[in-house]
Amino acid sequence: MANHQSAKKRIRSNARRAETNRGRVGRIRTYVKAVELAISGGDKAAAQAALRAVQPELARGVRSGVMHKNTVARKMSRLSARVKGIS
Repeated sequence: MANHQSAKKRIRSNARRAETNRGRVGRIRTYVKAVELAISGGDKAAAQAALRAVQPELARGVRSGVMHKNTVARKMSRLSARVKGIS
């Protein structure tokens, strides 16, 4: 257990940050899931709209530090390719 005042404060602030970051990641997952559902449904217009909605969310995840830049780039690339592949 932490003995120093600063260590105790760090534990409290880490808990707050973890809760915030969990919310951010969950929000991103929800947007990605919407794209994947539109893709599996075969609705290209809905998938494109959902893809446009997920792009700024992913960029926000990188900016806030909850996701790595290359991870987001890979996800965007794969989602874009899948949306493009809908006939």
